[in-house]
Amino acid sequence: MSTSPDASDISRTTVAVIGAGRLGGVLANALKRAGFTVAGPLGRDDSVPASDIALLCVPDAEIATAARNARPHATLLGHVSGATPLDDVDFSMHPLQTFTGAETPEVFLGIGAAIAGRTPHAAHAAEQLARALGARPFHVDDAHRAGYHAAASIASNLVLTVLDAAEQVARAAGIRSDQARELLAPLVTRTVENWRTHGASAALTGPIARGDEETVARQREAISEQAPALLALFDQLCDSARTIATPKGSA
Repeated sequence: MSTSPDASDISRTTVAVIGAGRLGGVLANALKRAGFTVAGPLGRDDSVPASDIALLCVPDAEIATAARNARPHATLLGHVSGATPLDDVDFSMHPLQTFTGAETPEVFLGIGAAIAGRTPHAAHAAEQLARALGARPFHVDDAHRAGYHAAASIASNLVLTVLDAAEQVARAAGIRSDQARELLAPLVTRTVENWRTHGASAALTGPIARGDEETVARQREAISEQAPALLALFDQLCDSARTIATPKGSA
């Protein structure tokens, strides 16, 4: 792979995408659109063609095996895992996005992509792939990889547990689940935008931000009666909110 990429370099670069899961198919299509010559997404039992790059889009536990199988056929070997170190590959490129498998190639435009390489050449290859997809590469070394991925999981996977809890409580209050999601989504969207712009402390509103513990107590009583399985989560979230709260007037 050339160390000074341009459109002609990309068109001569062959990439084998190994793994046909949620990310593999979307990534293969996006790389094709970017101008790479792409094989795949390949299944785990498919033969790997000779390629400049083999990109592993397999579960973390299968990376070592997939890497051994692909190594003889690729000049550079990379994975797209956020948490796995570079023990078995030359580089990593982790798209900082959630995927269902139904996305179009534009899903990569403007997102972050955590990259790392065992050599400067491998790191450059990861950066080139990310930029060709329209993503914004940033470096995360092996020592910080698990922590970075934990941050991503909190921001995506664990946020869903909070949203699901809100949906359950709304349902217990007589609001249908589909209606609750429709009604709460604008609130969630605005909250995330405020957090992005100002940070959690400045974005926090509501009774905890106002120091209105009487209202919090009424909320807690309702959850205790209508959705008791969520009470421990509610208490923990309220405690966490209190640690970031700053004095505010009416929210």
